[in-house]
Amino acid sequence: MSKIGKKPIPLEGVKVEIKGQEVHYTGKRSSGVHELDPLLVVEVKDNNLYITPVVNTNNSRRVWGLHRALLSNKIVGAHTGFKKQLRIVGLGYKAVATGSKIQFSLGYSHKGGYKDKSDFELPQDVTIEIDKSGQMLTFESFNKDLLGQVCSDVRALRPPEPYKGTGIQYVTETIIRKAGKAKS
Repeated sequence: MSKIGKKPIPLEGVKVEIKGQEVHYTGKRSSGVHELDPLLVVEVKDNNLYITPVVNTNNSRRVWGLHRALLSNKIVGAHTGFKKQLRIVGLGYKAVATGSKIQFSLGYSHKGGYKDKSDFELPQDVTIEIDKSGQMLTFESFNKDLLGQVCSDVRALRPPEPYKGTGIQYVTETIIRKAGKAKS
């Protein structure tokens, strides 16, 4: 049995319609359709969504947990959304939001030159909030996959380095520092 697949999905303020293998959901932040695998059956009981396999096989158990997690992420995103925070560490490193673009100043010598990706285009479904210092970035979206990809792309502009700890890092991330050169 799938431990993840057995869990019910709470429908906190999200309207759900089941049409065969399609689950149509509508919340205050988004709406959409999730198509289930033919090995699974979905039903609504007591303001919860339950997914069960038609036949209990290895393949159906694997698909069961996957679709439960994907559908749960879509329903939570439709109701409350997701949030991730990044921190920019370094003297003179900062970010400024201009419309749907973010301009970064990350210590590269040339604007638009080699390795300088000073303008970062945000997807339509992702919003950003930058604090006054320009070093704390808060990304929000109803799509968990897209939010994770955008945060990963921003972090890749200047990954944290282990000697000084400068760069872009997740707020929850711990950078293991290395010792510098030893004097002999």
